[in-house]
Amino acid sequence: MPMTSRERVLTTIHHKQPDRVPLVIGVSNATGIKMKPYRGIKDNIGVQAPDNYMYAWPELGTAEIDEMTMRRLRSDVRGVLDLEPETVRKRNRERPPHSDCVDSWGSGQSEAKPGDWFPGLHPLLEAQTIGDLDSYPGWPDMSDPTRIAHVKPSAERLAKENQFAIMATPWLLFPFERAHAMQGLETFLLNMAIRPDFARALLERIAAYCKQLMGRFLAELGDNVDIIKIGDDLGTEKSLLISPKMYREILKPIHADFISFIKERTNAKIFFHTDGDVAPLIEDFIEIGIDILNPIQTSAGSMSDLPSLKKRFGSNIVFCGGIDTRRILPFGTVEEVRQEVRRVMRILGPGGGCMIAAVHTIMDDVPPENVLAMVDAVEEFGHYPVR
Repeated sequence: MPMTSRERVLTTIHHKQPDRVPLVIGVSNATGIKMKPYRGIKDNIGVQAPDNYMYAWPELGTAEIDEMTMRRLRSDVRGVLDLEPETVRKRNRERPPHSDCVDSWGSGQSEAKPGDWFPGLHPLLEAQTIGDLDSYPGWPDMSDPTRIAHVKPSAERLAKENQFAIMATPWLLFPFERAHAMQGLETFLLNMAIRPDFARALLERIAAYCKQLMGRFLAELGDNVDIIKIGDDLGTEKSLLISPKMYREILKPIHADFISFIKERTNAKIFFHTDGDVAPLIEDFIEIGIDILNPIQTSAGSMSDLPSLKKRFGSNIVFCGGIDTRRILPFGTVEEVRQEVRRVMRILGPGGGCMIAAVHTIMDDVPPENVLAMVDAVEEFGHYPVR
């Protein structure tokens, strides 16, 4: 008898073998679809639904997938998100066209060309001392009720349906990435190297605000959650953004503390999104309590060695992702997509502990036919025993 989607995911994340490999798509920005391919998918399958944006954030560009399309995409997971405060959303809705989009931290995005937005506002670019942090007037109000007013009813509805695994995905920009947003990537990396005490203080202050929101978010969820998604991009195509030593001395304690904070308040599994070649840190991730690693960027260095990852870490961490968004999904044929999905499942799937997803957001250069080929290949080749 086939499992429900929720049963399938819960079996997998407990390192047991379900009826088929679960599929995660359309649940967060890290597992989402940009608006252009979403529109193409809707046209392809004949669905008429509005073009809404995830997090009510058009500049992010990630679509909020309607339920009919989610079912056609075979997604085994549904998301519960937070929002920016209504005052921030209203301000950005009503601002002049093409002007900067500013978030509740004072950082934001500038329009590089019509419709394309990139991080361009770094309010702590010049900050170098703890005094600079103390005097910054733009720290966010995490007590604003409009951030999470929808969380409890959304989670209760999904739990009552009991069909899909529930992944809670607050848009926190976990400390390292939020520090990039506040200072700019190059500036913050430089500060980590030459002003480590300042860098640590900034990370700790950001984490404190993140914990404020996360605590309230988890209280609204109650027991109606299976997975909590957090993340910090730590890698590039070839290596880490920072050395393992710097990670362990400065950032790992902050990650460990935040994960401990979450696990004290919920039995949900921790889903950690981090791009690039992060293989040198996987043992650290396991040590601090990360349960699910995403996105398994197969184009990045030693993350491409899936047999080694499965052999070394497969009994201690769940792999979620693996379907390449650099070449296969945007430029491969339908058959190449099918065979890549089959290959990844053959390696990571045996014994459970594998969920298929695209490597990060499905971008505008991905044909809708390839998205459908990916999800259909999971149904075609992903039933156990995976061979």
